Parts: sequence; structure tokens; C-alpha cells
Amino acid sequence: MKILISNDDGFQAPGLVALHDALKDIAEVEVVAPEHNNSAKSNALTLAAPLYVHKAHNGFRYVTGTPADCVHIALKGLLDYRPDLVVSGINNGANMGDDTIYSGTVGAAMEAYLFGIPAIAFSQIEKGWAHVDAAAQVARRLVLQIEREKLIGGNPFLLNVNVPNLPFDQLKPVKVCRLGRRHAAEKVITQDSPRGETMYWIAGAGSAKDSGEGTDFHATAAGHVALTPLQIDLTDHANLGDWNETMARVARSAAGG
Repeated sequence: MKILISNDDGFQAPGLVALHDALKDIAEVEVVAPEHNNSAKSNALTLAAPLYVHKAHNGFRYVTGTPADCVHIALKGLLDYRPDLVVSGINNGANMGDDTIYSGTVGAAMEAYLFGIPAIAFSQIEKGWAHVDAAAQVARRLVLQIEREKLIGGNPFLLNVNVPNLPFDQLKPVKVCRLGRRHAAEKVITQDSPRGETMYWIAGAGSAKDSGEGTDFHATAAGHVALTPLQIDLTDHANLGDWNETMARVARSAAGG
């Protein structure tokens, strides 16, 4: 099994190192990660500037771009093989609910999925890397289970996994969940620059809004590892009919007017 590893916290992040160390003896692993922290870059690709790839002393390769850049470059030019699986993380903080729209960790995994390669994004629910080795063991176990079930090599999948910051023996079993929702983000922070201009800083994410049973928020709060299968289709299928009727009314009104 050949695994490509990436992240959004940068190639020196403890979560990336722990993930690499947990997987390196069960597969052939390659690391291609951003040079710097690229949190909240989602699926962004760098199109207006060249990208450079360098190799660190430990063999990790790092890119002067986004997480999606890293996976894109690896799959479409850097590697001379097609990985069986792409694993992203371990992120320094949760990627639950609405976080998945912004997450560079999920964005890296999604880039692989768009190329037809199964992918998993791993995150810890709290920042600070506490018990990151336990989260890495969760990743190792899940990858082995997926391989044992012969899910690699079939239809591609995109999984989002969030792990509580707990010792491994205190973590509860994996629970398959839907995404919850967050309240609106906190108000932006403003400061005066040395030149008297107003600077704006994006503030923290909102607290959990939909955290009921069955959500990733609910599962992790109870000590479970939360696993959410994701899809790309953003179509509001439930309201397609309503919008068809609305556009039909608009067309009739325009024709009559």
C-alpha cells in the first residue's frame, strides 16, 4: 500500500510527524505538505504564482503553496506512481460541522478524492497537540481496518475523522456521524496599525449550534472518535422542484409583461 500524507499546519507540525510515524511501517509513505501553516485555505489552488518544492532533512517534501496545491502537484507531476490512499492531518484543532467548508486539512483530502483516490482527513478536536500520539494510533488502526475490508482500490471515498484529545485507552469506539452546525463566527477583531490604518483579524469560529445526537459534535463530546463520510455535490436536491416552479413563474411573468 502506498500512502501520500499531507496537512495544512505545515511540514514541521507535530500532527504530521506523528501521523507519518504511525503509518510508515504499514505502508510506503510519502509526505508532501505546505511550507507554512495554511489553515482555512479550503480547496484553494495557487494559479497566479509559481510553486516550489523543497526537501527537508527528514525526507519530507514541502511546497510553497496550499494543502490542495501539495496534493495536486504530488499527483500530477511530482510522484511517479499513483497512491492507493491519501491521508491528511493530523490537524491542530477540530474540523467538525461547518469547519469542513474552510478546512485546509479536508481540502487536501478532497483534492485527492477529486482525482479518484480514497482519502481521509484526521483532526484533533482541541488545539495544542495533547495526546497526538493517540490520534495517530487511531489513524493507523482505521487505515488497517479499511485495508482489511478491501475498501482501498474500489470506489473512492472521502472521510472526515475527529479525535478527542484523550489517551488512547480512554477513547471510545468510532461512531459514524453526520456533520453538525456552528453558530455564526465571532465578530472580527480590529486594531490600529502603526500608520493609523484599521486592521481586521478574522475571529474564532462560532460555538456548536446543531450538536444533537448523531452529529460529530455530540460524538466527540462523549469521547468517541467521529467519522463522517463526505461528498462533493453541493446541490440542494430537496428544493430543486421549488426553484423550478419559481423560475417558471418568473418566465411567465416576463412573457406577460
